[in-house]
Amino acid sequence: MEIILKLIDFILHLDKYLSTIIQAYGTWTYFLLFLIIFCETGLVVTPFLPGDSILFAAGTFAALGSMNVFWLFILISAAAIAGDTVNYWIGRFIGPKIFAKENVRFLNKKYLDRTHKFYEKHGGKTIIFARFIPIIRTFAPFVAGIGQMSYWRFISYNVIGGITWPALFIFGGYYFGNINFVKNNFSLVIIAIIIISVIPAVIEFFREFCKKSENKIGLS
Repeated sequence: MEIILKLIDFILHLDKYLSTIIQAYGTWTYFLLFLIIFCETGLVVTPFLPGDSILFAAGTFAALGSMNVFWLFILISAAAIAGDTVNYWIGRFIGPKIFAKENVRFLNKKYLDRTHKFYEKHGGKTIIFARFIPIIRTFAPFVAGIGQMSYWRFISYNVIGGITWPALFIFGGYYFGNINFVKNNFSLVIIAIIIISVIPAVIEFFREFCKKSENKIGLS
């Protein structure tokens, strides 16, 4: 519970924590951000890592001159593409065994099933769409690997998503992060980013719920 509270505090006060990290580690901050994004997209057991919010915060600090926005964008795009690629191959080789099990330690089966339904509905475009949806972002390449999607088809979607996702949030933070309202209400902006990010998943959940309810009514 304490770890969860610390994670929430870190996400809500990213501006303060990231400022401390930049002052303490300088250029090593690029590597740390690369690692966070790589793990969030590349390891199916770490969907809780902050993606959208930390990219927006990093873009904000780049606008202040603390980091180079173009190097930041290039490195994060590389991390996102590499992470999805690793996740795809993990799904391709060991995914079917994991998917067949009811209970898997360190892996939420409900998230995996939900992503699988999302993938069945949207096909390969899921790899792009999922970039903008927390949790599904982590499971989408894994499910693509399980589904035996052609690697060359996968990598084309992966590259498009891996470039557009960081671009939106990094440059969004770069151009809008230092507006007075945003600076003075940074925690609220982060919460807004998280809420907006999960809206597609919530809509999808309610659609599935309504379909199941209609089917039950039709059968009764």
